[in-house]
Amino acid sequence: MDKIRKFGTAPVFFTAISTILGAVMFLRFGFAVGMVGFLGTLAIILIGHAVTIPTAMAIAEIATNQKVEGGGEYFIISRSFGLVIGATIGIALYLSQAISVAFYIIAFTEAFQPLFQWIIQTFHLPHWLEWLLLQKQTVGIPALLLLTFIMLTRGADLGVKALYVVVATLGVSLVAFFLGQTEYAQTHPFDPMATVANPVDFFTVFAIIFPAFTGMTAGVGLSGDLRDPGKSIPVGTLAATLTGMVIYIFIAWKLAASAPPEALADTSRLIMAEIAWQGRWLIPLGLAAATISSALGSIMVAPRTLQAIARDRVMPLRAFNLWVSKGKGPNDEPFNASVVTVLIAGAFVLMGGLDAVAQIISMFFMVTYGSLCLISFLQHFAADPSYRPRFRSRWYISLFGALACFGLMFFMNAPYALLAIVLMSGLYLLLVHTNPDKRTLAVIFQGVIFQLSRQLQVYLQKAKKERTASWRPSAIAISEDSFRRLAAFDLLRWLSQKYGFGTYIHLIKGYLSRSSHQEASRIKQRLIRIAEASRSNVYVDTLISPSYTSSIAQAIQLPGVAGTENNLILFEFSRSKPDKLNDIVDNIKLVKAVDFDMAILSSTERGFGLKRELHIWITPADYDNATLMILLAYIIMGHREWAHAQIRIFALFPQATIREEKARLLTLIREGQLPIAPHNIRFIARQEDRELRHIICEYSADADLVILGFRDEAVKHLGTEVFQGYDEIGNILFVHAGEVKKIK
Repeated sequence: MDKIRKFGTAPVFFTAISTILGAVMFLRFGFAVGMVGFLGTLAIILIGHAVTIPTAMAIAEIATNQKVEGGGEYFIISRSFGLVIGATIGIALYLSQAISVAFYIIAFTEAFQPLFQWIIQTFHLPHWLEWLLLQKQTVGIPALLLLTFIMLTRGADLGVKALYVVVATLGVSLVAFFLGQTEYAQTHPFDPMATVANPVDFFTVFAIIFPAFTGMTAGVGLSGDLRDPGKSIPVGTLAATLTGMVIYIFIAWKLAASAPPEALADTSRLIMAEIAWQGRWLIPLGLAAATISSALGSIMVAPRTLQAIARDRVMPLRAFNLWVSKGKGPNDEPFNASVVTVLIAGAFVLMGGLDAVAQIISMFFMVTYGSLCLISFLQHFAADPSYRPRFRSRWYISLFGALACFGLMFFMNAPYALLAIVLMSGLYLLLVHTNPDKRTLAVIFQGVIFQLSRQLQVYLQKAKKERTASWRPSAIAISEDSFRRLAAFDLLRWLSQKYGFGTYIHLIKGYLSRSSHQEASRIKQRLIRIAEASRSNVYVDTLISPSYTSSIAQAIQLPGVAGTENNLILFEFSRSKPDKLNDIVDNIKLVKAVDFDMAILSSTERGFGLKRELHIWITPADYDNATLMILLAYIIMGHREWAHAQIRIFALFPQATIREEKARLLTLIREGQLPIAPHNIRFIARQEDRELRHIICEYSADADLVILGFRDEAVKHLGTEVFQGYDEIGNILFVHAGEVKKIK
């Protein structure tokens, strides 16, 4: 059965304004003016609204972009950040709303203190009755039960009607306050900087007063009962926020002009009652109206937040989700959620004092407001074409609101701010554990990362290219054997873990068609799972091409995924079945045409062994490749899987020229052309009757990876023979530098 939506903009406005002009205004606003003066209080109002106005604008923006269902702020956050994050913030928001019911009920009892004091002073009462009249629970519990009865039997419809009555009463009391005259106002000039002799610090006062401004989102909780949330929420919320700010400025002025700072700062006096016309009875009546209306607003909104969370089936207890999500009647009243809310509120009413709890409530409200501003900012930054709100805030306003929220939390009370963050982090981890299928933190920044990547790549392409002494690999690996051999993928993930970038392409031989495209999509998902399982930073993709040569031609023309041009291509062949080696050799000339560095991995069944020994061989013909070989070795060593490995460098020269070659090599090292230390090199004199391959196999028989250089001239003359004849050792990486890497 469809829910009947009958409310317009007025309930949103009155729910918000009645929560804004609540208990703090009557009980603590005079305290603020006495402690920090009119100008200090004005600063508190402006700083507080530097948080609330951006939040109100963010809510108005988001509400005019999407259909806002039941749950208000929770619905907005969960549909923007995902259900897990939405529920984390939503549960904190709900607890704040539920405990706020108790806070307002206890504040409501303050309105009866003058009456009870008069009764105690006028009549001779037993001690137990005097004690009972002085307890806040004497009025608080019956008031909570009465509100509960109203909400559970008549629902939000009667609650909204009652809201109009209490708002009217609140308005009368404010008019009486502004009409009041005092002797102090007539005999003392207005001093905007007057304070008590020893005031408390500014942010302590701010922390006490700030809850006065945390009410503008109260009307959002009625979203599921509104005919047109996209219109009513922006208009009602912004109007209530701005109206509340103006009223608070005039109240601060009236208080500062009507009473001395010492009287204002005395929290035992209801100073507004002493200033107002007929204040002895109108102000307590207004206090009762303000607090009961705030409690009424909270008791309408909190159950709807809990019901919306339960209907998303996010909370760990499934039976609890089902029970709380049930509505009652044609208006789908959250009956069961109201029962839970009243039980929580009742527990805190019985506890009595809520000063510490009220500060934690403020922390959770600040987290909620900051999240709403952050959503607005991220939506602006992500530039999602589906984000087209009728009302638009500005990205810098939303960013300022988010930063102000999270910063003020620590200025208000750093321990409570840390406690709130720890509690919400624990709740988030619990919900992630119990909802593995739901979207988590990754969803927040997808659009933002896309925009950052897009703008950075365009910037890097337009930026003036300068040659630097620093080189890092931006490598492409292309293979048909992704699911038969992982050697190329492993090597690429080691190269791209810290210092470089890697793109792994699985080649599908054939022509592009619907069936080959579907196959490519399936294979890509398999590759992504492999990348996730190995915790790699490799970007994976597929390529459909009719031949190996055409696939290489396409691959070397691809733009780099990191905004830099690709500079290295990695080939791989199996030494036991070297059928791919011919294709690789045939395409070396093609790769040379674009001056790419080349790495050809000769893989064996032995694999990379224990990852403890990495050998580099330098010969007189390898000076052009030596720097690249050494850099690649150090980059591989930077990966955690090679953390316990050591590099051994062998310099192999003919015996007749070893002195000259050794001196030359050491000169290159001293000049910084080779990034190694002399003591890390072992010089070997090669006898003319011994083949190079045999010497390498002798010294590197136990190496887990051997790095050798190769020259394209040798490949032209010898072909595949350059890469063969090393059967006694494990994996070999043959390296050719497109240009000499000079280290300056």
